[in-house]
Amino acid sequence: MFRLAVANLVQNKTRLIISVAGVGLALTLVLFFGAIFDGAQGRLTVYIDRAGADVWVSQEGVRTMHMSESALPNSVVGEVKAVQGVEQAVPILYTEGMIEANGKDFIAYVFGVPPEAPLGGPSRIITGASSPGSGEIIIDEAIAARAGVSVGDHVTALGHELRIAGLTSGTSSLVSSVSFVWMDDFARARGGGDVISFVLVKAKLDESPATVSSRIAQSVSGTTVQTREEFASQERALVKDMSADIISIMNTAGYLVGLAVVVLTIYIATVARRREYGVLKALGVRNGRLFQIVLVQALLTVGMGLVTGVSLTLLLSALIPRFNDLIVLSISTGSLLQVTLISALLAGAAALLPARQLAGLEPVTIVRRG
Repeated sequence: MFRLAVANLVQNKTRLIISVAGVGLALTLVLFFGAIFDGAQGRLTVYIDRAGADVWVSQEGVRTMHMSESALPNSVVGEVKAVQGVEQAVPILYTEGMIEANGKDFIAYVFGVPPEAPLGGPSRIITGASSPGSGEIIIDEAIAARAGVSVGDHVTALGHELRIAGLTSGTSSLVSSVSFVWMDDFARARGGGDVISFVLVKAKLDESPATVSSRIAQSVSGTTVQTREEFASQERALVKDMSADIISIMNTAGYLVGLAVVVLTIYIATVARRREYGVLKALGVRNGRLFQIVLVQALLTVGMGLVTGVSLTLLLSALIPRFNDLIVLSISTGSLLQVTLISALLAGAAALLPARQLAGLEPVTIVRRG
């Protein structure tokens, strides 16, 4: 049955290529929207993922960076360091602000880090210093390229003019980027005070982050303590809730258009083979076997189209960042499985609908009408 389905499918190669191309382009549209969202989500928590901290300590009740502000007394750092299982505890300052360069404004998450901090500093330096000094800032290379600045030039951040000491990579997105300044500069710009935003904790090798997190929560009052995974999860959930309507509209539009094309392509391809199905019926193929052949052909077409769609999306994910570093595409396993399942189900339904109509006709009638 499988061989018969394949033989019938490849009998008209031009028709097969057109069908696979139509399905492939439609699924590329579906995968493309999902890849943009998944890529943006990955960049959303890139600082948390790369900071090197196993545990994050913030003000009580503060569980995210976005849409919140954490303020802790500097004495908390010493209290955290005294907890069993803590290897390192590094304070940082954080705010959401703007970077102005050559008359252009860019949204940035600005972090104040201690000199040569073992945690929380830039993770991927492309050029220049690996840590900002007094009067200096490290920004993302994509923002620098858009603003037309480089190491040694000056930008305005936190209300002060700062010299670019280095460029980092992989922290920018369509809406924001990450920048680093000297912690003392940050404190002065904010008005001083013995206050920090977060404490980044590195657990000892023989200790689990979850255990250390629990100990800190019990020992240090007035704080919220989360593992890196918990903190990143809270960030993603918050932004997803904030942009739920936009994401829903975008994904729904992409899915409806893309899957509608898949259904239409499979339906037309099935109807176009009605003469071949008439010949099969004339040869004695029963309706049940005919439905199986039609279904296998539809699934094979979708499978080849899916491979084409994934390949095109991967190609776009490699090419687009070369022209715009702020756009990142990432295909998640969950999205791929979802698209595969839904497209297969719809393709099967689209193929069986005309097949049921053809099955009720006499073979001679099908061949004559073909």
